[in-house]
Amino acid sequence: MPYNQGVPAATISGALSVLYLYDVCDEIRLDKLRSLLGAPPPGREPPFRHHVPEYVQFAQPPVMEPLKTGFGDGRVAYYDYGVVSVLVELPFEGGWEEAINLAARWMNAPDLEQQVAEALRPLVERAAPALVNPYSERLTEEYFIFQMRQIADGDGRVVSAAQLLKERGDSVAQIVRGERATFSDTERSEILASRMSYYDSDLVVAGWTAALIYDTPEGAVTTIQLLEYANTQLLEFRHYDTLLTHLLMTAYRSLERGTGFLARWRMAHEAEHLNTIRLDVRELTERVDNSIKFLSDMFAARLYRMAAQRIGVPDYRRLVEQKLESAGDLYGFMMDQYHQSRGFILELMVVVILIIELVFLFRGKG
Repeated sequence: MPYNQGVPAATISGALSVLYLYDVCDEIRLDKLRSLLGAPPPGREPPFRHHVPEYVQFAQPPVMEPLKTGFGDGRVAYYDYGVVSVLVELPFEGGWEEAINLAARWMNAPDLEQQVAEALRPLVERAAPALVNPYSERLTEEYFIFQMRQIADGDGRVVSAAQLLKERGDSVAQIVRGERATFSDTERSEILASRMSYYDSDLVVAGWTAALIYDTPEGAVTTIQLLEYANTQLLEFRHYDTLLTHLLMTAYRSLERGTGFLARWRMAHEAEHLNTIRLDVRELTERVDNSIKFLSDMFAARLYRMAAQRIGVPDYRRLVEQKLESAGDLYGFMMDQYHQSRGFILELMVVVILIIELVFLFRGKG
């Protein structure tokens, strides 16, 4: 869109926060980890921007420690459901074109991820005693958050969110998508549709791989945490989806080998294994669902749901639920097959016993 004096061209400052998330194990024992790291006891999380009751909090605040990379300072967060998240902050100051180029550069560059992985490795090794069932292969997720400090117009007034979108909507859309090209009106509207504001001077635009926050540094803290939590949920449901896919494929292959007499007896063990994992996944999904509590803070809850919807958490959740249902149906079928075989054996034993008794009966008469 054409430049308008209401939103100055060269007064943008803030930071690009890059999130890298790793699914490292089934569970992290946070109390043990705090002991290993010498970390303080958990506090009230997150620091909401407006007054809310003390019971509005995250159920299990993550354990955090600082991290240094060649690109900038960051921090590591360990979540109780097995996710380790790294946030690296890259300060920024410049014009809109520089902001767009910054987003496009880092959203398409592998070098930062490699450095983060190298810096994280010794920290995860040190935390090993607190990790339950570590994974040899880890799913990963990344997300980019462009935090822009509030802009003052020529009269010193803070530019409103509505004014920012009206006059710099194209630039906001390009930053969220990490692309330099200008979008069509339809695509720009789709990108900007997932947005929320608490005051008229703040704004959050959430995308699939990135988000833009227009707010004070203090006000942005909660939003960044909510975006991070949403991405940890996405990673966890991706893990459950992969786990259940493998589990169902194994069960189907077992059924393809036949449902003969001996095969049906083998199914009992396989069915119990299937059901054990199904119940474990059900328990883990409930723990992820219950990991964050908003209660009366409805704005935070709506912001969290919007971000989760945008990055695809409900889609993966539905896939997991469908596969859990399929696993339950398979368990029922396999156990039915086993019980039929067991019933046949019992009936056969009764017949054999009757035959033996008849043989002895007729021998006695002879």
